[in-house]
Amino acid sequence: MDIEVRPATVFDDVKVLLGPKRPDASVCWCLSHRLPSKVNSALHGPERGAFVAEMCASDLPPGVVAYDDGEPVGWAGVAPRAHTQFARSTRIPHVEGPEPWSIWCLRVRPGHRGRGILPPLLDGAVAFAIERGAAAIEGYPVDNGDRKVDLTMAFVGFRSLFERAGFRKVADTDSVSGGIPRVLMRLEVAGSRSTAAEGGR
Repeated sequence: MDIEVRPATVFDDVKVLLGPKRPDASVCWCLSHRLPSKVNSALHGPERGAFVAEMCASDLPPGVVAYDDGEPVGWAGVAPRAHTQFARSTRIPHVEGPEPWSIWCLRVRPGHRGRGILPPLLDGAVAFAIERGAAAIEGYPVDNGDRKVDLTMAFVGFRSLFERAGFRKVADTDSVSGGIPRVLMRLEVAGSRSTAAEGGR
């Protein structure tokens, strides 16, 4: 299996991964953490998909899509932290260092899970951020150890996944997902990515 990760510029592919089965249904579309709460709450039904379509056509796509032989199979939400609700979070701390980008959602399409898609998907999200000038990248996964995580809450990712990608834990948080604590994982990329990666292994 050769997974290719590309910026989310094709709305129809994003729709396969994030869109509702019924066109008028209101689903997250990975906007809940991306937009100010008032803006997010004001978007209903097809408006949410239309908003994402505009983002896909913009200079800053809303994330990346993983493809297996041309088929969209995975999604990662990634953007500058300043552009997300994490900029105002009181549960996930801010740490010293360059202003980061955030990776807050990792999703593999049902029917394709358990095939090793998450690692290249996360790597692709990191590459997307670096190509756009990120000096640091953060994730906020659960620190679950051997505990199983409810699939509906697993979108935040796992500490072990981020560690394998070179991230290191820099702080605990006051946030939980599925009853499991989340940690702040960070990858410094400005001038010394290899050092940061070695510290996370």
